[in-house]
Amino acid sequence: MGKGSVVRKLLERDPSLYFSVSAKTRAPRPGEVDRQDYRFISEDEFDRLAAEGAFLEWAPMFGHRSGTLASQVEEQQAAGRDVILEIDVQGARQIRERVPDAVLIFLDPPSREELLRRLERRGTERGEALDRRLAAVEREMAEKPRFDHTVVNDDLVRAADQVAAIIERYRSNPLAQGPRP
Repeated sequence: MGKGSVVRKLLERDPSLYFSVSAKTRAPRPGEVDRQDYRFISEDEFDRLAAEGAFLEWAPMFGHRSGTLASQVEEQQAAGRDVILEIDVQGARQIRERVPDAVLIFLDPPSREELLRRLERRGTERGEALDRRLAAVEREMAEKPRFDHTVVNDDLVRAADQVAAIIERYRSNPLAQGPRP
């Protein structure tokens, strides 16, 4: 149960939220659906979009690249919808620069051991790839103070409840953000 699980739970309970589907240059994993889970594109298409400045944020990720198309986010915001991005800390830094009033929520694994168990259960990385993923997690944990909120992802319902409460707080009082780190 990672970031994606929390996002899916949020969308189930609040259909007014818009989930911005990231563009990825990797192949779909079993069960992933193009334009639902991710927008799977070629390296050439990603290069073209990046050169055009089409991404709100993008970053290399474990041998592929991932990015958020600005047009999707802007269109939904213009329609008055809150937009959810499922991104890593590299993307969050770029979002903070480009959209200073964005609310950044860090989903913290309950422990390194639990994260390792989740990654092993997912079965998408093994050996050196798993070691690289865990090393990246250590770097990401160091970025936690740059986020506005931290939610420990130890229980799916509780984590989704906490994220939903944060969203509602900003909806009801947009000035509730407070100081940025």
